[in-house]
Amino acid sequence: MNSFDQHILPLLRIPFVNLVEGTFSRHGGVSRNSFASNNIGFDIGDDTDRVLLNRKKIKAHACLDVLVSAKQVHGDDIYHLRTPVAGDCVINCCDALTTDLAGVGLMIGHADCQAAVIYDRQKEVIGAVHSGWRGSAANILGRTVAAMEREYGSNPTDLEVGVGPSLGPCCSEFVNYREELPRWFWKYLVRDNHFDFWKITLQQLLQAGVPENAVSTAGICTSCSVDYFSYRRACRLHQGITGRNATIIAMVAGD
Repeated sequence: MNSFDQHILPLLRIPFVNLVEGTFSRHGGVSRNSFASNNIGFDIGDDTDRVLLNRKKIKAHACLDVLVSAKQVHGDDIYHLRTPVAGDCVINCCDALTTDLAGVGLMIGHADCQAAVIYDRQKEVIGAVHSGWRGSAANILGRTVAAMEREYGSNPTDLEVGVGPSLGPCCSEFVNYREELPRWFWKYLVRDNHFDFWKITLQQLLQAGVPENAVSTAGICTSCSVDYFSYRRACRLHQGITGRNATIIAMVAGD
């Protein structure tokens, strides 16, 4: 059995055999210390060779030849991969990826931010989105749905969306929310300075036209669960030094 098998959480409920998707836990990799062990994040202090090996193991688990990720910047830019690539690549300065190419894995790195995967069963298109509080404020998920409509002819009613482990309402504290968050977010205040971003995300997807029964939320708080990297938890324990979890989606090429 692959060492990752017991550590990947499926996010979508659709039973299509040609789709690989889910969130990997922090276990089963080769990184050490604060990055132990399945860190996929570059430029955060981990050994590059270990990060590359972790990514290679994820590709092997998903039976993929190509893994595409992004240098995420908490923005709202979306990259559409329409041309096949020869090998793994990192797209510069974007926070959402889409493609209609089979055999290409889209990967989001995250440690408390939301990672969402999108699948259009009709047009055979996938998307992967990184949404922290800045991305939520910019409605990057709604923008990605609209971009899939524009670029691929997707109908939002045909989309399935899975939202992975991320900061839960128990730990989503924003003491400066009056300056940082749109006012309509404030109705999702669950207690002093704490917000339910899972419900905010659901509302944004509904506004974009995605049916409510097509949205799956893991409901796992990364700060509470030691099975995932968490920047909030690391700030309490390791001066903010921690790894990045991996969420992937890919359409597996047929025979």
